[in-house]
Amino acid sequence: KLNGRKGSVTQVPILSMPSDDITHPIPDLTGYITEGQVVVGRDLFRQGVYPPINILMSLSRLMKDGIGEGSTREDHAEVANQVYDAYSRAQEVRALAGIVGKAGLTEIDLKYMDVGDVFEKEFLSQATDENRTIDETLAILWKIVSKLPKNEITKIKDKYVDQYYQGE
Repeated sequence: KLNGRKGSVTQVPILSMPSDDITHPIPDLTGYITEGQVVVGRDLFRQGVYPPINILMSLSRLMKDGIGEGSTREDHAEVANQVYDAYSRAQEVRALAGIVGKAGLTEIDLKYMDVGDVFEKEFLSQATDENRTIDETLAILWKIVSKLPKNEITKIKDKYVDQYYQGE
């Protein structure tokens, strides 16, 4: 807090490392003094995803206190966790497809690949002048989750699945 002034100072350190090595001690130690990290991904940039934020490498230490009932919506944390998990699995399936080919994937693997594509195109990608409401954002997350069969939805309470799930 500045002496005699209301509010606070926000610091936004920007760090770039050779070969994008975030395991180097400098970014590793820098991470301990921030409230979170936003990691930009070159692969997403090459795909035309803007902003190219690698959510699997990024983190927020404050998010858990700012979402959910009373802040956003009661299902926010659970649907976000489910999509995060599904996107992580989509990345694993993409890596597997690079080895065995798409023909070697199971039906559920293909669904996860679809989840990854929709997540990047409809959730991560945003126009510079786009201003989504929290309800629009959650609707996109539920659209993504709904691409999976219900038995794959393990991080969301049944009452929210019953209320928001749009799949078969």
